[in-house]
Amino acid sequence: MPKKKKKTKTTLSDEEQLLLFQQKMLAEEEMAKKKERLLSQFLKDKLAKEEHNSALNLNKINTQWRTVLREVKTRELRKDIEILSQTFERVVDCKDSVIKSLAKDLSEAEEQYAHALRSHLHNVDQLLALQRCRLTLLEESYNMELETLTKEFETERKTIIDQHEKEIHYLQDVFMAMEQNYIDSEYEGKLEFQSMWDDLKNKNLEEKHFLRLQLENVVEDLWRRFQDALKNYTDATEDRKVAFETLKVKDEKSSKEIEAQMKKIQRLQDSIMILKGKIMVHSRESEEQNQYVRDDKELILVQLRKLKAQRTQAREISQENLVKLTLESNATIKALRKIVDKGEKILKLAEICRKFETEEEKVLPFYSSTLTPEEQEEIEEINPKDFTEEMAKVMADYIGMENFWKRYNKVKLEQLSLQHKRARLLEINGKLREMLKQYLDGISVSDEVLSQLNPLFIVNHQSNLPQTLSMPTTQPGDKKPPTTYNIIEAAHVISHIL
Repeated sequence: MPKKKKKTKTTLSDEEQLLLFQQKMLAEEEMAKKKERLLSQFLKDKLAKEEHNSALNLNKINTQWRTVLREVKTRELRKDIEILSQTFERVVDCKDSVIKSLAKDLSEAEEQYAHALRSHLHNVDQLLALQRCRLTLLEESYNMELETLTKEFETERKTIIDQHEKEIHYLQDVFMAMEQNYIDSEYEGKLEFQSMWDDLKNKNLEEKHFLRLQLENVVEDLWRRFQDALKNYTDATEDRKVAFETLKVKDEKSSKEIEAQMKKIQRLQDSIMILKGKIMVHSRESEEQNQYVRDDKELILVQLRKLKAQRTQAREISQENLVKLTLESNATIKALRKIVDKGEKILKLAEICRKFETEEEKVLPFYSSTLTPEEQEEIEEINPKDFTEEMAKVMADYIGMENFWKRYNKVKLEQLSLQHKRARLLEINGKLREMLKQYLDGISVSDEVLSQLNPLFIVNHQSNLPQTLSMPTTQPGDKKPPTTYNIIEAAHVISHIL
């Protein structure tokens, strides 16, 4: 039987214990991280639900607020309609009075017009009687002048007819000469064409074998040119023939027009003579009347200019007043809208802040005055008459908003106190984080920890602190004293620091 081996107890070294401790710490850190993740996820879900609920509540508040605003707006619009109806009735009454005054002016103007018309008709009757007497004399002179004019017209007519016949003969001669020229030019063109054609025929016989295709194209081009020349010639002659015929027709028309114009001239001369006589009579008689009318017209124009100037001034003044009123109304509307928007914002913020009020604030929303009795007596002793108007207005406005400013100042003080508390807590948090970092650096092993100075980390009885240069003096016969190491636990240090 072989001998049984004795079981030896395995004792862990310091390094292995340190590694086990580090593994435990890492596992605990991982568990803490998992818990933090779960907590953050839970908080995110809760925050999303709260945001959804807050959005729903905001929509409900907005719908209720819109109904309230609509009711207020309807009341305002009704008041505006009543004011506008009153102003409209006032304007209508003003315009009725203006229409009545204008109707009176119109009736007076009609009476004046009837009176002027009667006087004008009386004057016209007198003028007609004078005119009839003068017409008898003018008829006799007209008959004498008519006989002389008829004789002159017959002589002129004979001369015009002779000139017309001479011009017709001249045009016929010109036409015959032009036809003769066209015939000669046509004959010359035909001769030239015949000669060219003969030359081309001879050349074609000589160069038949070599230039047959080229000569055919040339002949076709020449034929086309000849056709074009013929067409141009015929077109040119036709235009001139048509022009001659049109000139002939125009001549006939002009002769007829001359006769008609002569008759018209005779009639116009007669009418001119009659009208000259009438104008002379009327000009003498109407000079005095025109003078009176001009004087009246000048007076009326002066009055009209004055009235126009007054009207323009009144219009300019009313327009300036209207512009000022519109600008001021727009400015007041904008200012009131801003005030309403501010009030709505304040009310919304008050409703939001009401949720966060404490029970004490709900019961006593406004704190009592912080002034001492002596200070209050001093304020009461001050005479309000000593202040200026602007200062009195500011104080009067402040009295109505006293409770609001109390709450505002209270909130502002609380905000400042919370900011100071937050700053202090941030400082404490920073210190705690630094301590925690030192503790974690002391218990963990990494490249950063090894590179930095750490009195708690000792491996193989050696620390990474720099050794002191001052060594104890030893004699050569003495023994070296044993090296001692100060080891302090990190937990002990943290407990004393905290």
